[in-house]
Amino acid sequence: MDLRGRVAVVTGGAGHIGRAVSAALAELGASVCVLDLDADQCAAAARQLVADYETSALPLAIDLSDESQVRGVCDAVLRRFDRLDVLVNCAALVGKSELQGWATPFAEQRTPAWRLALEVNLTAPFALAQSCAVALAASGRGSIINVSSIYGLVGPDFRLYDGTRLGNPAAYAASKGGLLQLTRWLATALAPRVRVNSLTPGGVLRGQDATFQERYVARTPLGRMATEEDFKGAAAYLASDLSAYVTGQNLVVDGGWTAW
Repeated sequence: MDLRGRVAVVTGGAGHIGRAVSAALAELGASVCVLDLDADQCAAAARQLVADYETSALPLAIDLSDESQVRGVCDAVLRRFDRLDVLVNCAALVGKSELQGWATPFAEQRTPAWRLALEVNLTAPFALAQSCAVALAASGRGSIINVSSIYGLVGPDFRLYDGTRLGNPAAYAASKGGLLQLTRWLATALAPRVRVNSLTPGGVLRGQDATFQERYVARTPLGRMATEEDFKGAAAYLASDLSAYVTGQNLVVDGGWTAW
């Protein structure tokens, strides 16, 4: 498994899963464009990749809800690296966001939060795929990885959230489910030059309420929540030639959560 000479864009690259995915690709030799909202966090994540893996990294701070910024990503990457091989759509609004009308009971959820979730979680991946398609095809090994969620596959068990500070917005599930279907659509539309697959994580341990953790673990066949390290191998596989005959698929990394 070798990604030397290849260039990857990772949206949400300064976040938890994004950092792990970026590290997995950099460890295999890829140059990585770390794309996120906060310029300081992008720069720090890029510096860490260079320090840890002696690779090239480009920090790029953009707002994924701004289409003009999204469509400028490919040009910025080509100016720096002159190629693009892998696009990982990892950024997302998540369930514990403080956005008003977001992580609240259904009756209190609001359309501005819904629209923002669709912009960031679904529209931005569409626009990035469209604007990067020519460069990805030109690489000869183009790969798009859309990071979805188990809640794009199944409905939430709200009993896990009872009495906790956590929520599960409808917009998150709808946008992540839409991303899975976008994966299948793009896999046929961009074939045979670009492969398109999804990586679907289960719940990640991040200091959630103890009650939630206990309930989640009890419902997981492998008996624990995920760590970011659990997704590195899946991302490396989908980005590399090991998956050269794999497209339109969804690789679920959830400890068996959706196997029930």
